[in-house]
Amino acid sequence: MNNCKILVVFLIIFNLSHHTKAQNKVTEEEEKLSLNSGTLDNQFEFVIQRSNDYQEYKVVKKTWLYALKAHTLDSLKAINKNLDATQAISDNQNQEISKLKSGLSNTQESLDKTNLEKDSMSLFGLQMSKSGYNTLLWSIIGALLALLLFFIYRFKNSNVVTKEARTALSETEEEFEDHRRVALEREQKVRRQLQDELNKHKNSK
Repeated sequence: MNNCKILVVFLIIFNLSHHTKAQNKVTEEEEKLSLNSGTLDNQFEFVIQRSNDYQEYKVVKKTWLYALKAHTLDSLKAINKNLDATQAISDNQNQEISKLKSGLSNTQESLDKTNLEKDSMSLFGLQMSKSGYNTLLWSIIGALLALLLFFIYRFKNSNVVTKEARTALSETEEEFEDHRRVALEREQKVRRQLQDELNKHKNSK
């Protein structure tokens, strides 16, 4: 029996101690809440906890509601201000990004143009690729070389023909001289014979 009484007393003391600690904890949490500081959530919690109960309703002081409204509007203004500032920063960043993209596009165009000019050659005002330019250049060089070889060949042939013509002309001249000499000798012989005949004819008279 005594043991049961002692157990009951112990349980009562324990419950009282636990309840006191819980109340102290709630009191500390309530003390942390304030209508003029902290987050909006804490301010709403302050109004809810400090308001009086009436059946299933809460009786709230008007001054608390106005203060809560003012704090809420201030928070909304601050949020809108931050949003405006963020939007302005975002707009500036978008403008910077657009400028950078435009600059990058211009730089890329200049780079492409530079690469095209580097990989091409100008011939008679026309842009040609290096490979096409080299092909055309070597083709012209090959054609000129072929023409040179052709003219050298023709020149050599002309020299051979000229030499042959000169040789033939020299032989013809020699033959002509021989023929003229023979003809002259015959003419002289005929004249002598004619003179002899004339002489004989005179003597016979």
